[in-house]
Amino acid sequence: MSNDNKQGGNVFAIATMFALFFMIAFVTNFASPMGVIAKNQFNASNALSQLGNFANFFAYLFMGIPGGLILKRKGYKFTALTAVAVGFTGVGIQLLSGYIGSFAVYVAGAFVAGFSMCMLNLVVNPLLNTLGGGGNKGNQLVQFGCSLNSVGATLSPMVLGWLIGEITKDTSFIKAAPALMIAMGIFAVAFVVVALSRIPEPHKETEEEKAARIADGTSVLKDIVDTLKFRHFTLGALAIFFYIVIEVGVPSMGMLYMTDCVKNAAGEITSKGPGYVGGAVAGAVCGVYWFLMMIGRLLGGVVGGKVSSRVQTSFLASLGIALLLATMFSPVKMITLFGYQFPLSMAFMVCVGLCTSVMWGGIFNMAAEGLGRYVPMGSGIFMAMVFGGVLIPVQGMIADKVGILNSYWFSIALLAYVLMYALLFSKPSKRAD
Repeated sequence: MSNDNKQGGNVFAIATMFALFFMIAFVTNFASPMGVIAKNQFNASNALSQLGNFANFFAYLFMGIPGGLILKRKGYKFTALTAVAVGFTGVGIQLLSGYIGSFAVYVAGAFVAGFSMCMLNLVVNPLLNTLGGGGNKGNQLVQFGCSLNSVGATLSPMVLGWLIGEITKDTSFIKAAPALMIAMGIFAVAFVVVALSRIPEPHKETEEEKAARIADGTSVLKDIVDTLKFRHFTLGALAIFFYIVIEVGVPSMGMLYMTDCVKNAAGEITSKGPGYVGGAVAGAVCGVYWFLMMIGRLLGGVVGGKVSSRVQTSFLASLGIALLLATMFSPVKMITLFGYQFPLSMAFMVCVGLCTSVMWGGIFNMAAEGLGRYVPMGSGIFMAMVFGGVLIPVQGMIADKVGILNSYWFSIALLAYVLMYALLFSKPSKRAD
C-alpha cells in the first residue's frame, strides 16, 4: 500500500472512531432524561428513576475484561462491529419499552446498550492513540475524540429534554421514541462504515502469540491479580469507580431537581418545586454541563504537556468540591440567562463539568505509570470499574431521604477521595512480592 493510500485509510479510520466516540456519550446520556420520564410515568422514586444509569454501567462490570480479551484475540474491527450491533439492539429494546409502557424492558435495554458502550470504549481509546502514532500525537487524537464524546453528551439531554417538554401526567417513554430512532439509524450507518473501513490491527494476537499463550498456560486471573499488586493502580481503579458516579450523578441529580414536582395519590401533578423549569430547559441546562466538559478536555489537552495529571486532578477536585458546596447553599432563587430561567444553584452545578472533564485521563495516567507489560490488563480493569455508575441510584436514595440538593454531599465525599488519591496515593509503587 502506498503512503498516500495508507494516510487516506488512517483518516477514514480516525473519522470512524470519532463518530463512535460521539455515539458512546449520546446513547449513555439518554439515562438521565429517561429517568425523569420514569419518575413521572411509573411514579418512581428518585432512586428507581436512576435504574437506567445503574443498568448501563453495571454492564461494564461484566464486559470490561472479556471485552479486552475479545479485542486482543479478534481485533478492532470485529470488536467494533459487534459493539455497534449490540448497541443497535439495546436502543431497540429501549424503543420497544416506550410502545409497551414497560419500565423493566427499558432497564433491560439500558443494560444491553451498556455492553456496547463498554466495547466501543475499549476500541476507540487505544486505536486513536495508535493511529496518531502514540506519544503526544496519539494523546492529541484521544483528546479530540473525547471532545466529540462531550458533544454527544451535550446534545443527548438537550434533544430528549426538548422532546419531553412540559412535564404532565401524560408524559411517557414514547416521547423519547424519535431520539431512539435517530440513535438506531446512526448505529446502522456506523455498522456499514466500520464494515467498509480498512482498520489497522496493531494489537491483534498473532498465531505465534496464540500458540505461546496456550503453551504457557498463563491464566487471565493471574494477570488480574498481578496487576492489582500495584498499590497505586488499585487505588486509582477505585478513584475511577468513584469518578464515574461523580461525572454522571451530578447532572442527573440536577435534572431531577429542575423537573421535580409533587403528585397526589392519583398520580396527578398538583404543585412544582422551587427549582422547576420543565424538561426542555432542564435538558438545555444539563447540556451545558457536558459542553463545559468538552471545553475542559480541550484545555486539558493544551496544557497537558506542561501541567502534570497530579496537579490538574488535585486542583479540579478541590474546585469541584467548592462548586458543589455553592450548589447546595446558594439562595433559592431563579436567574435568567440567554432567555432561560433556571435556579441559581444549577449555575454552579453545570460548572462542575469543567472539573470532571480531564479526571478520567488524569487518573488513568497516574494509575498506569510504571505498570509496564500489565498496561493492557490494567486498561480492562479500568473499563470494568466504570460500573461505579451503579452507585448513582444510591445518590437517588439519599435524595429521597434528605432532598436532591443535599444528596450532593455524596458527590463531595467521592471527590474528596479523588483529591486524596492525586495528592497522596498516586505515587507509583513497586509490585508486591
